[in-house]
Amino acid sequence: MKRQLATYVHPRTGDDRVGLMWGDRIVDVSAAYAGLLARAGERDAVGLAGKELPPAMLALLQRGDDAWRALDRVVELLGEPASGAPAPAGPDAEPIVFDAATVKLRAPVPRPGKIIHTAGNFREHAREGSQGGWEFQIPPWISFLKCTSSIIGPDDDIVYPELTEKLDHEIELAIVIGKGGRYIPPERAWEHIAGFTVFNDISARDLQAREMKSGLLNLGKNLDTFAPFGPCMTLRDDIGDVHDLKIELRVNGDPRQVSSTNRLSVKIPEIVSHWSVMRLEPGDIISTGTVSGVAAFRPDPTDFWLKPGDLVECEIENIGTMRNRLVADELTPEQRSWLDARRSLFASDQTDEFRK
Repeated sequence: MKRQLATYVHPRTGDDRVGLMWGDRIVDVSAAYAGLLARAGERDAVGLAGKELPPAMLALLQRGDDAWRALDRVVELLGEPASGAPAPAGPDAEPIVFDAATVKLRAPVPRPGKIIHTAGNFREHAREGSQGGWEFQIPPWISFLKCTSSIIGPDDDIVYPELTEKLDHEIELAIVIGKGGRYIPPERAWEHIAGFTVFNDISARDLQAREMKSGLLNLGKNLDTFAPFGPCMTLRDDIGDVHDLKIELRVNGDPRQVSSTNRLSVKIPEIVSHWSVMRLEPGDIISTGTVSGVAAFRPDPTDFWLKPGDLVECEIENIGTMRNRLVADELTPEQRSWLDARRSLFASDQTDEFRK
């Protein structure tokens, strides 16, 4: 069985918990492990399960080998998903299996420590930038950090901010770190990876272009809802050939970015090794860069900028698909007043103003 973990909202308690995708159902892994321990005679099954296989994704990743061993026991208990297969129960015979279509999914790691974006790693993307007249170079190993406050889940709405008129998409394969470390050699990188997920690096190109004149990149990549990822994390040993996965982003059903990870310039182990210079920790996210087809690099991007009402679907083979709708920003009168008073600060070069 392909092991895919998701963070879902428990339908009764409202808590964020780790679930294992089991066919068209999702199984609460910590509760399943508690049920297994209880049937084996463990008196504090819930407490022990919460320690060895924590219900929260970040805690699970931080637990390390103990958690993976406990998860293997749950997977063995479940077996292959099949229609009509009996559902396991929790330690008090409570239901712990839910219809995946009826539960809300969060991002697999709702609040990672950091998100590192490797830009320009698909050289096809760099080439299309040059051909499309993008005024900034995209050299190898260019990077930026993404704010965790921008994270949304795989079915959440992307808010179209009024500060931009050029909103763009960038589908990316993302690495989820499972074991921390610093100065990790490439040949040891695989053991530091927990799994892989789908990431969409939403970008306000007009803000980005103004910032990059000073060599910086911040607001253009980090406004609210600019970091959708999910729907799940496929574990490293179940991803298949990570360097040969189909990638596709569609807008309203129209394929905009279509490629494969076989076009990566720098491979996954080298990416992990390179960024371990800043110390990697469990739960950190590292993107591998986007592929060609973004709006900004088209000869005439006018009809390709994202707009309210658009449905963006991001799909990577052996992981899954996330679907995010674009919605207009709804501002309170106070927020509207703030924005109107400062709009010019985000719309022009303010160098001379700051030098006064």
